[in-house]
Amino acid sequence: MIKDLLRRQRIETPSWAFGDSGTRFKVFAQAGVPRDPYEKLADAAQVHRFTGVAPTVALHIPWDRVADYADLAARAAELGVGIGAINSNVFQDDAYMLGSVTNPDPKVRARALDHLLECVDIMDATGSATLKLWFSDGTNYPGQDDIRSRQDRLAQALERVYARLGAHQRFLLEYKLFEPAFYVSDVPDWGTAYAHCLRLGDKAQVVVDTGHHAPGTNIEFIVAFLLREGKLGGFDFNSRFYADDDLMVGAADPFQLFRIMFEVIGGGGYDAEANVAFMLDQCHNIEPKIAGQIRSVMNVQEATAKALLVDRAALAVAQAAGDVLGANAVVMDAYNTDVRPLLGQVREEMGVDPDPMAAYGRSGYFERVRDERVGGAPAGWGA
Repeated sequence: MIKDLLRRQRIETPSWAFGDSGTRFKVFAQAGVPRDPYEKLADAAQVHRFTGVAPTVALHIPWDRVADYADLAARAAELGVGIGAINSNVFQDDAYMLGSVTNPDPKVRARALDHLLECVDIMDATGSATLKLWFSDGTNYPGQDDIRSRQDRLAQALERVYARLGAHQRFLLEYKLFEPAFYVSDVPDWGTAYAHCLRLGDKAQVVVDTGHHAPGTNIEFIVAFLLREGKLGGFDFNSRFYADDDLMVGAADPFQLFRIMFEVIGGGGYDAEANVAFMLDQCHNIEPKIAGQIRSVMNVQEATAKALLVDRAALAVAQAAGDVLGANAVVMDAYNTDVRPLLGQVREEMGVDPDPMAAYGRSGYFERVRDERVGGAPAGWGA
């Protein structure tokens, strides 16, 4: 059973992780990065080729805007991958300085809503079933705008988007504690996102970005609660040391990732009907792009394998008996298990090299695209 679930695991990669990205201070350019969405798909296909569990790629609009989205989806299929979530962008235009869908100016709100509806059109054209919404909207100073009015505007925009969704489409509402709004963010936490989604219906769910929380927040509780309510739509997996660092998932706190996956499995998050999307959301600054994504996928696999090894029968006995140390020992025994040999066996059974990082290094793919991708503008933030 453990091997079967690991073989069925699916982890979506983000197109923007393959371009040049970094921090607000510096973006370090790298050789061989993609110059357009088609080349991003080619790189993403390498992650799936060497891991076997990354068959879809999330797009970001307008960064991945093309003239023909059906053609882009067809190219993805030729490469052995598919189009995943469509991510909207209402945070980069100058018009959004005071917010997008919550902006006090109705013209700006209309512009933002038009973009969100455009993203649903792109979903139709690519076959995507998921729209991901994140709003940088908020205020920096007390009195800058009316907090309740901004929630009303947000609700109105979400209602319009929800009404536009097709029968088999949904949107995931993301939240973020702070930045770029430092006084109040309009969707600052999972409770706000949950309340809006609950009001709308089944096609609105919450996405948990593992970097978007205050220090010490128990993310696995949020995961368990949302799963219980049927409102956990997906994850944006990354890792942080301080705030929204967007580092490789599992880099800062692999034990936290294990605890999250333990709750996902226990709450039925891997059941087909749960429809939880496991997506990476990372911006690689100093590490190689494709290799960074491969390592991230492997980190999620390892956390998942360890979570699957928890002896839940023994754990239930210890919990019922009030055996605090015994229950904790059951969990820690699984976490301290080296699952790399198990995952190597699973990969071999899937026809994948047991060491994806080494296999990618031997493939010569990076050297080839580095030499081929000469000229043009490398993709990055905003492209």
